[in-house]
Formats: sequence, structure tokens, C-alpha cells
Amino acid sequence: MGTANSPLREEEMQAYPVEGEAFSKSNKINKPKKHRKNRKILQNWQLYIFVLPAFLYFFIFHYIPMYGVQIAFKNFIPTLGIWGSEWVGFEHFTRFFESYYFWDLIKNTLGISIYELIVGFPLPIILALALNEAKDGLYKRTVQTVTYAPHFISVVVMAGMIIAFLSPATGIINHAIQLLGFEPIAFLSDPAWFKTVYVLSGVWQSTGWGTIIYLAALSSVDPQHHEAAIVDGASRFQRIWHINIPAIVPTMIILLIMNVGNIMAMGFEKILLLQNPLNLESSNVIATFVYQAGLLDAQYSFAAAVGLFNAVINAILLVTVNQIARKTSETSLW
Repeated sequence: MGTANSPLREEEMQAYPVEGEAFSKSNKINKPKKHRKNRKILQNWQLYIFVLPAFLYFFIFHYIPMYGVQIAFKNFIPTLGIWGSEWVGFEHFTRFFESYYFWDLIKNTLGISIYELIVGFPLPIILALALNEAKDGLYKRTVQTVTYAPHFISVVVMAGMIIAFLSPATGIINHAIQLLGFEPIAFLSDPAWFKTVYVLSGVWQSTGWGTIIYLAALSSVDPQHHEAAIVDGASRFQRIWHINIPAIVPTMIILLIMNVGNIMAMGFEKILLLQNPLNLESSNVIATFVYQAGLLDAQYSFAAAVGLFNAVINAILLVTVNQIARKTSETSLW
């Protein structure tokens, strides 16, 4: 029986090698893969050289300064330095959370950011869809130029234009209001108007530039899809709804994630230039408060704590929205 089965056992042993042999073979397979990967890196070293300046920029100017975040947990005194300053833990955070202006800052920051997101996010999409349907020619090029040209106006010039146009005495907007038989409005002196002025001026400046991104996404749509839809009797609106919009949905999701992730990180320059004691009730946001406390009042640790709190909230929002987008669709940042 033993001799009769021996050829079969040899075949079984050849067909099913022992674990040691399998491990050695897998090592032989894995080693060339590693060598191949290293060889690819060496072959494409020029590409890594091109990436190096961007890597150094972010590392030097964005990551190394994170070392200074620890002053948010210290009573920082410049003469003592970061290491020599007294450690106070979460004292500055507690002071900010318990302050009377905490909820006012949160309300103003979220109010302006959400208002800007609701009004400003859909407009570039609508404009891109409309321009995509227009025929190539002088009209289309003129509209594109007129809409994205304001993007290149500096914040200081933009603020000066807003102040000049909205002046109750000499502003062109109030002159038009008076011609219609109404009383002039002090837009920048009334807290109720500040958010609208800030958001609409920002929309005017950025809508055309955002449209370029969506037009680039629409350029990838295969014209044969539209031709087939026309043959099937689809109207222009149906083609926009079922062909063009699905094509730009991934772009919309990515930009929405980035916008929500920056909802608390609005810049302070424009608000600071438009701010005055009369509209401070609705114009004082976290960014301007950090500028006031840190640079003007020299409360470095307190301002760092407020800024760190703002950054953490933004990070949480970014991760949360990205996770939601990844679960509900196939598009996400990571």
C-alpha cells in the first residue's frame, strides 16, 4: 500500500509545497517588486526635483511654524522665549470660551461664511452651464472676460471701491436709489447691511473665476452624448440636467468639501478694511479678533489659543464633510 501510494504522495508534495518553500518563493517575488519600485524612483529623479521646491515651501513656512503653537498653552513673554515662558495649560481657551463676546464672534463668523456659501457656491455652476450653452464668439468671450476680471482686483482696491460706491452722500448706488424716489442708505454704518455688502461684493469678485473650473470640467463631456440625446428628443434643459450636471458633480463635491473646511477661516483683510465702530456688531469675526488681540494688544498667547481653536474647528469640519462625501458618493479628497 505504501509503495503504491508513494508516486501520488510525491505529486501531492509537488502540487502543495511546504510553508517554508512558499515563503521563500514569495520573498523572491517581493524582492524584485521592491527593486522595481526603487528603480522607478531613480529613473524619475527629475520629477522629484521639480516637486522639491513646493515640498520645501510647505515644510519651511507651514510645518516648522507649528512649533510656535505651544504658546497657546503658555503665558508667552517675548523676553523669556517659548521655552522660558510659564505653562498655563488651557487657561487661555477657558478665558475665550467664558468671555461675553465668544458667541457673538461665532455667530458673526458662521453667519457670514454660511451666507457666502449659500449665495456664492451655486452661482459659478449656473454661469458655467449657461456659458457652456452659448456659441463661441465675441459675446461669450466678452462675458467670460467681464465676469472673471474682478478676481484680479486687490482687496484694498476692492474695499475702496465699495466704500466709494456705497457712500450715502456721494456713492453711485445711493444716487440711483434717490433717483428711484427712496432715501439714501448708510450701508456700511448699518450692522444689518454689512453681511450682505460683504457677501455680494465677494460673489461679484469670485464668481467668474470659479466658473473657469466648471467650464474645464464641462469640456470633458463627450459631444456624442448630446447628439444621442437630441436624436432621442431630449430638450436642452434635459440635456443639461442629465448630461452636463452629472459631469461636474465630482468637481462640485471637491469644491464643496474645501469650502466647508474653510468655513471658519475667512480672511480678515476685507472685513478689517470695511469695519468701523458703527457696524462692529456684525463685522467682528474670529479673524479680526485674533488680529486685534495678537498684533494690536500684544496678547500673543491668547490670540494663538483663539486661532488654534478656529483651526481645530476647520479641521473637524473638513474631515466630517469628507467622510460624508465618501460614504454618499465615490468622490472625496482622500
